[in-house]
Amino acid sequence: MLLFDMDGTLIDSNGVWKDVDREFLARRGLPYTHEYYEGVAHTILPLAAKFTKAYCHLEESCEEIIAEWMEMARDAYAHVTVKPGVRAYLEQCRSQGRRMAVVTSSVPEHCRTALTNLGLMPYFEGVTLAHDLGLEKKDPALWRAAAAAYGAAPEDCTVFDDSLSACRGARAAGMRTVGVYDGFFAQDEAAMRAFCDRYIRSFEELLPRREARP
Repeated sequence: MLLFDMDGTLIDSNGVWKDVDREFLARRGLPYTHEYYEGVAHTILPLAAKFTKAYCHLEESCEEIIAEWMEMARDAYAHVTVKPGVRAYLEQCRSQGRRMAVVTSSVPEHCRTALTNLGLMPYFEGVTLAHDLGLEKKDPALWRAAAAAYGAAPEDCTVFDDSLSACRGARAAGMRTVGVYDGFFAQDEAAMRAFCDRYIRSFEELLPRREARP
C-alpha cells in the first residue's frame, strides 16, 4: 500500500501556507521565525492555532485565528500545480495494480479542492485526514489508523512525505519511508536522507529511464 502526503509531496502548495503565515504575522508586526515555522508546519489547524495564540500572545480565539487563515488561503488551492513526475508515477503505479491512498494534515476543504481540480482523486482508494482523526502525522497512531482504514498491515505500507517528523511517525508505526524534497523545507534534506529508506528530489527519479537516441 502506498500512502502519499499531499502538500509539498504531490502538489506544490507549501508556499501557500508560508505566505499565509508571513502575512498573518506581519499584520501584527511580528517576524516570521524558524521557531514559529517549527511550531505550525506539518500539523493540523487546531494545534497550529493553539501554538500561534500562545507563541504570539494573541487575544483572538483559536477559532478566530483559523477563520483568518482560511480566508487568507481561500482561493489558493484552486491554483496549485502537481509536482514534476507525480502524475506519471501515479499512472505507473495504477498500471501495476498498486494500491494508493492520501494521508494529509491539510484542511479537508483544501484537500478536496486540489485533488479534484488536478484530476488526482481517481488514483486513490481514499483520503485519510489527520484533521478528522485529531492526530498529528508525527504520531504513529495516525499511520496505524490509516493502514487499518484500508485493511493493510503497517509493514506492507510505504509512505511518501516531505516532512521529517511525519516520516519518523510512519517509521515508528512500522512503515517504509520515502522522503520527498520540497524547496520550502530544504534545510531538512540531509536529515531526511540519513533517516528515510529512500530520498527523492523528484518523482521523475522513480520513472523508467528512456533509452538514449542513437
